[in-house]
Amino acid sequence: MHEHFRYIVCRSRNQVAGMEKQYLKLVLVLYPFQGHINPMLQLASVLHSHGFSITICHPQFNSPDPSTHPHFEFIPLRAGFTPQNAFKSLTEFLKILNDKSRTPFMDTLVQIMGKEEQSACHVIYDGCMYFAAQVANELNLPSFVFHTFSAANLLRYLAYPHLRQEGLIPIQDSKLLEPVPDLDPLRFKDLFLVSNEDLDAWLNLLSSFCDIKSSSAMIFNTADLLEQQPLKILKEKFQVPIFSIGPIHKISPPIFSSLVEEDTSCISWLDMQTPNSVLYISLGSLNFLNDTELTEMAWGLANSKQPFLWVVPPEKLGGSRSLDSLPEGFEEAVGERSYLVKWAPQKKVLAHGAVGGFLSHCGWNSTLESIGEGVPMICRASYGDQKVNARYLSHVWRVGVELEKGLEREKIESAVRRLMRDEEGEGMRKRALDLKEMIRICVGDGGSSSESIAELVKLIMSSK
Repeated sequence: MHEHFRYIVCRSRNQVAGMEKQYLKLVLVLYPFQGHINPMLQLASVLHSHGFSITICHPQFNSPDPSTHPHFEFIPLRAGFTPQNAFKSLTEFLKILNDKSRTPFMDTLVQIMGKEEQSACHVIYDGCMYFAAQVANELNLPSFVFHTFSAANLLRYLAYPHLRQEGLIPIQDSKLLEPVPDLDPLRFKDLFLVSNEDLDAWLNLLSSFCDIKSSSAMIFNTADLLEQQPLKILKEKFQVPIFSIGPIHKISPPIFSSLVEEDTSCISWLDMQTPNSVLYISLGSLNFLNDTELTEMAWGLANSKQPFLWVVPPEKLGGSRSLDSLPEGFEEAVGERSYLVKWAPQKKVLAHGAVGGFLSHCGWNSTLESIGEGVPMICRASYGDQKVNARYLSHVWRVGVELEKGLEREKIESAVRRLMRDEEGEGMRKRALDLKEMIRICVGDGGSSSESIAELVKLIMSSK
């Protein structure tokens, strides 16, 4: 069957070879969650601006709105798979998503390559959708993996097999605060903690996730200045080009990719605040607060006496509750120095002069958006790559305060005061502004990220 597919591909390429007008189609494969959708569509916009034809393949849930991207073609992968299916773990979810998406993606590529007017086709896939590389390889198509997280996070994943061989995982509670060998500044608690029964499945998944033998290159939404050492290690380890093209949102034309409607009224409220006075709070699209955490967060913010803009999506409050779930007396305590929304236009908020700090879950997009605007952070990491990012923010770039060991009002109040009022926070703000300027140079003409995109475009064109 695969020989038949190769025949279709070769026939299509030969037919187009004699045509006067050729074009190169890029097929981008989305991992269907907000933190992955945003950078992939931003990369698509950048590549489209270089003349490539863009097709977006995506699962049938959390689908982007095609009307906001009229220059792209969107093709759903009809796999009968939704997040509402019962899954025991993230490991199981990712494995089944990849297994079920494989055949629909194969069919989609065959249809694309069978079109007479079509020229060469390349695949760019989110690293979590590793099935796409396997399919592209079977069809003899070039593929490129796009990691929407940091280079340091990939190093963490690559370390697991060795850590297990050395008997360091499963992780003992007594070692949680100890440094991980060769992963400075990470501690064992910053790793993705996996139960004993899930460890084999997790390591098998990582083997597929980290296997890029069939890919032509690796792309990272990061900047050389932020991750010089992790990128150096990866370039020594992998025998393919590695492109650091971030922060991609600083290079991409403006796009709208939010899965939730943004409340822009908060910008008018920010306009009335003094410079650097407002703390912005958003814990991301996949985090939620239980009743106790919500109460502690609310009173910690209230007791800090600092103006704040708080994103409180009702569905992330541990159920179908509303903002009325906030503790009694909270509204009276904060008065007009607070503004609450269900979702905010985050990049505009962070770019606003009134915002002086960001209490965040430290997803990689939020991290880059905050650093890109010179805004220091309070780090409340929960899972995934968030703990890695929080550690780098606080101990490498030194523009963040770590908020660990649960949410307690006293710790929240203390962290807010440290960042927004104390001399320590002033130092972080200065370093954050220095990073902002370096990133501006990095994404500008002749900067390392802009040059990396130019080299990526050359590689894509040369491998068609």
